[in-house]
Amino acid sequence: MTSMAQREFSSRPISRAAAAIHWLVVLEVCWVLASLPGLVLLLLLAPDASNIPLVALALVPLGPATGAVVYSWRAFGDDGDPEPARYFLRGYRRCAWDVLRWWLPALAALTLLGINLTNLDAVTGPPALRTVLGAVSAAVGLGLIVAGGHAVVISSLYSLRTRDVARLSIYYLTAKPMASIGVAALVAVIVGAALGVSDWLPVLAAAPLIWLLLRGERPVRDHLEENFIDA
Repeated sequence: MTSMAQREFSSRPISRAAAAIHWLVVLEVCWVLASLPGLVLLLLLAPDASNIPLVALALVPLGPATGAVVYSWRAFGDDGDPEPARYFLRGYRRCAWDVLRWWLPALAALTLLGINLTNLDAVTGPPALRTVLGAVSAAVGLGLIVAGGHAVVISSLYSLRTRDVARLSIYYLTAKPMASIGVAALVAVIVGAALGVSDWLPVLAAAPLIWLLLRGERPVRDHLEENFIDA
């Protein structure tokens, strides 16, 4: 009896690890398939500033796909169900439009900021003016990206109006600084991997990166559920 209990106990971590790997692989495949139109377009685009609007267009499918993976990872944390694809499809149906309603304006804003940054040489005036404009544009862009990290978690897990998602995402930039730093760190890892190793490394690691995002958003989720979400 004791031997059987020991075997059962020792098998649990192994079983949990196997389930996590299974979820990781399946959710990665689901994310890639849902993002495939945009990924193909990115593959065809040359790395040129004139293609910034097309890059934004290519990123459109990635928002709902990321939201569906966020939804799925939350379900794994709840019960470890062996069917991650089912959760992905459910999450995609549930949150795709909720994500797109802020994702599209955010991409449009980032597109304008990117165009401004790549055309600073056209600004007349002293060099200091261009430096200030560049720094402000970069700071606003980073703030939008970090707020987007909060927004994708909020809109994927909770049924809120789009304007409330936007307000809360901006609010949590400073209200939960550790969560915001975590999103910024993930952005740095993604950019570093893309520039230092391969553009496609973040794509192949999307599922674990989204898991890290969800983990880092725990302070945001706890505060949101305690103060803004009805039980």
